[in-house]
Amino acid sequence: MTESFVYAAARTPFGRFGGALADHRPDDLAAVSLGGVLVKAPRLHPETVDDVIWGCANQAGEDNRNVGRMAVLLAGLAPDVPATTVNRLCGSSLDAVLSASRMIETGDAAVVVAGGVESMTRAPWVLPKPSRAFPAGNATAVSTTLGWRLVNDKMPTEWTVSLGECNEQLAQRFGISRARQDEFAVRSHRLANQAWNAGFYDDLVLAVGGLPRDEGIRLDSTVEKLAGLKPAFRPDGSITAGNASPLNDGAAAVLVAGETVDLGIDPLARIAGRGIFALNPQDFGFAPVEAANRALARAGIGWDQVSAVELNEAFAVQSIACIDAWRAQGLADPEVVNAKGGAIAIGHPLGASGARLVGTLAHRLAESGDRWGVAAICIGVGQGLAVVLENMGEVR
Repeated sequence: MTESFVYAAARTPFGRFGGALADHRPDDLAAVSLGGVLVKAPRLHPETVDDVIWGCANQAGEDNRNVGRMAVLLAGLAPDVPATTVNRLCGSSLDAVLSASRMIETGDAAVVVAGGVESMTRAPWVLPKPSRAFPAGNATAVSTTLGWRLVNDKMPTEWTVSLGECNEQLAQRFGISRARQDEFAVRSHRLANQAWNAGFYDDLVLAVGGLPRDEGIRLDSTVEKLAGLKPAFRPDGSITAGNASPLNDGAAAVLVAGETVDLGIDPLARIAGRGIFALNPQDFGFAPVEAANRALARAGIGWDQVSAVELNEAFAVQSIACIDAWRAQGLADPEVVNAKGGAIAIGHPLGASGARLVGTLAHRLAESGDRWGVAAICIGVGQGLAVVLENMGEVR
């Protein structure tokens, strides 16, 4: 067994639903991030990439028919570079990174590009195909942008409630107030803006279509403004459009390779531990807790050694619930979570978010000189994924 490393990361800006990236197909966005990460390795010949593993949650429209393979071809790589597309919903591109690391560690590959894409703007409406010709009833077009669709009647109703309702239940279960959620959301916008202004994202993000930075960051976000928004899922609920991640478009890529390859750059981080966890579908927002714990156990470290965390902010409430749990288990400072902003501000194009987390975490460790970091993500229908990275640069 060898070890696997993150060498480079690149992503597009994340655009708003119907915003600056609305005219860009998901396969084109994928090709941008794929090509962008490859040029960061000056001695890598693209035709020597052993595999491309790409995540996408929808795959119902222009992202169908193995969008990872389409990205390879559109990026101008040699046709003999293989690719596959994986679907673990919101965790798809983190799943791709974990799969790439396993390929490296088992010797099945030396260089793999992992990533993901989602265009929630361009997600199509679909019609269920009738089981027999010319049905007498009406046919309803179903949006594929987000959430359950064409639900199997055998599924218990408590499993198939909306993602927002799931998190209202989480807020009730842990007693997490609307005020805490709004404060967390404002922090996300503030830190994301600060990170962009400080140049942190300059080397990570590739401008696309005239969009130079993440489109959803609100410089004027305040707790007072968010307090005026109406609840989105319950009349008396706490979740609003302001304290949940928006709908977005974007793509992200990570270059994963072994220690013996000569790419012309040093590795940023070692992939030290992986964690997967599943629980009741309605509790999906809390799944990162145990996924991260398992990744830490496999890395042989505890929360007291972790100095950086990238947690996907699907909803402020589930992020707070996870952070509270980790603090009880030894995470000393909650401010190390999403110190460069999170998905509430940056955005959450489902299939791309996991790779964004890994790239951001690797660059945070390189910047700070801290040794250990964790990236984790919750996944609809009751799953969570996590990875532990060890900084390979100078550690303070």
